[in-house]
Amino acid sequence: MTDVMAQPSTSQPFVSKWASRYRGATVEDLDPPPALSLTPSDPISLALLSAFERDYTHLTIVSSSNRALLGYISIPHLQSLLESGKVKPEDEIKSAMIRFQRKGARYTVITMNTPLEELEGFFEGKDNGGQKQDFAVITDSGRRFVLGVATRGDLEEFVKRRPA
Repeated sequence: MTDVMAQPSTSQPFVSKWASRYRGATVEDLDPPPALSLTPSDPISLALLSAFERDYTHLTIVSSSNRALLGYISIPHLQSLLESGKVKPEDEIKSAMIRFQRKGARYTVITMNTPLEELEGFFEGKDNGGQKQDFAVITDSGRRFVLGVATRGDLEEFVKRRPA
């Protein structure tokens, strides 16, 4: 064991700042609302309306033919694109969506059974080179179905509601 400790470390291990509050809780305990998925050919105006009606900040984009997850749209980013004139409400979502890289990319699978410590680590960039994330797409374990979206805010609200 001393040999392992004596070796120089290139990165610090992730330590959850709220681990004592999670006490075995999983993503399911966040009670995420069902995902709202649109297709690339849907108009941007539909994305805005749908997100505002449900108070969502991110929407998933799926294939219209097989419901495969293609990417997402961030509503704050979409609003800035509209304000700058880069897109119009009648444009298709595909002109503003962020596509997931299919080839060569390794994704962290977040399911309803994922412990909240792991979700927090995902948000903090633990497994993706330190790149922080604002939201996580929740899928089934086989990554076939989009079940919901969890945000940093959801995790923070859970911690606030949970006694120390």
